[in-house]
Amino acid sequence: MSTDKTKIRVDLSLEEIPKYWYNILPDLPEPMPPPLDPSTKKPISPEALFAIFPKSLVMQEVSTERFVQIPDEVREIYARLGRPTPLIRARRLEEHLQTPAEIYYKYEGVSPAGSHKGNTAVAQAYYNMKEGVERLVTETGAGQWGTALALATSFFNLKCRVFMTRASYNQKPYRRIVMELYGAEVFPSPSTVTDFGRKVLRERPDHPGSLGVAISEAIETVIKDPKSKYSLGSVLNHVLMHQTVIGQEAKIQMAMIDRTPDYVIGCVGGGSNYAGLAYPFIQEKLNGKLEADFISVEPTAVPSFTKGVYAYDFGDTAGLTPLLPMYTVGHNFVTPPIHAGGLRYHGKAPSMSILVKNRVIKPVAVTQKNVFEAGKTFSRCEGIVPAPESAHAVYMAMEIARMCKEKNEKKVILFNLSGHGLLDLGGYGEYLSGALPENCEPKGFAFDDLPLKI
Repeated sequence: MSTDKTKIRVDLSLEEIPKYWYNILPDLPEPMPPPLDPSTKKPISPEALFAIFPKSLVMQEVSTERFVQIPDEVREIYARLGRPTPLIRARRLEEHLQTPAEIYYKYEGVSPAGSHKGNTAVAQAYYNMKEGVERLVTETGAGQWGTALALATSFFNLKCRVFMTRASYNQKPYRRIVMELYGAEVFPSPSTVTDFGRKVLRERPDHPGSLGVAISEAIETVIKDPKSKYSLGSVLNHVLMHQTVIGQEAKIQMAMIDRTPDYVIGCVGGGSNYAGLAYPFIQEKLNGKLEADFISVEPTAVPSFTKGVYAYDFGDTAGLTPLLPMYTVGHNFVTPPIHAGGLRYHGKAPSMSILVKNRVIKPVAVTQKNVFEAGKTFSRCEGIVPAPESAHAVYMAMEIARMCKEKNEKKVILFNLSGHGLLDLGGYGEYLSGALPENCEPKGFAFDDLPLKI
């Protein structure tokens, strides 16, 4: 292995694609409360989830094995989709900021789908195919998850239906086109093809959509079709576990250049991309082998971690899911139509919520304008246009680098650049023209509607 400390880019061989996913559940600082049946408020049995998920993924969801083997068929497609992904030093950004800090990013945008989402999309499509499922149904915000699942289902000859939040459907037409090229059918959510979608539109015809509403539409579709299963891109533990290939690769790459991160940063909607990078490093922190600060970055428009409450809540707006223990702003919260559509979710992953509750992860919230300013700076320094979601992490990495300059501290900053923004240029266009709102402030949180406080 190379120990060249001046390297700009660190690559791994195909043979170094991880062979196992890392499951953080055995290492959490306290047990994670179980999901509850909303009618009885008692723990729900895994078997009750078989109606919407394949058995193999339900078993992964409740598994206490620390490492779960990745099937060879999945690793082969990982290679086709760009794994292992590069670790890149943002040296030009460092020079622009005049900081003594070193800034590194794990670049997941090399995938044909443009983001990290393929890491779990491929796994979920594979396990559904093995169990004879014919169609996967899902929601998507900005479209990165829908794009990844559409591509993954095409690899395994499955049908795919996507409910895309209406704000993003209107803002990002090219995302929809890519999904359709991969073979998916895409509907703006709230839609007219489900009972719940029609109900929402009757009550508010101009509803911008939300991930919670789109999830409700997807689950309603699955409940009515025994040949379909539900697939989701974040929040649940098996989804976050599939993403840990990112952090496992990053640990090897950092070791190759003899670096240890002092800060590990990522944007957070439901939590998948940040968990993917951070969880393998958090394992070392929980074992006393790493002293690093872990910072999750969310939009001030949907501040589930920074202004939400830790409670049992539905994962969707209609109340079709089990109750999940998580930080939430309430499942009836109408998320403002910010351009970072992948972060417009009312709750956070239960496992990550435990880590925030125990102060292992520090959450921060940033405004939309600051995010796009950071994205512009990063584009001009590093040549990559970050997705609006990923630009949240860029902004915080830059803020930490500025702090290091003020304190004259030579720290190592690592963040996940979870996707490119080449299909998100409408938001950047608004920013460059001066039309982008400073921020989309939420009007209120639906805490009174929470089914059960913890």
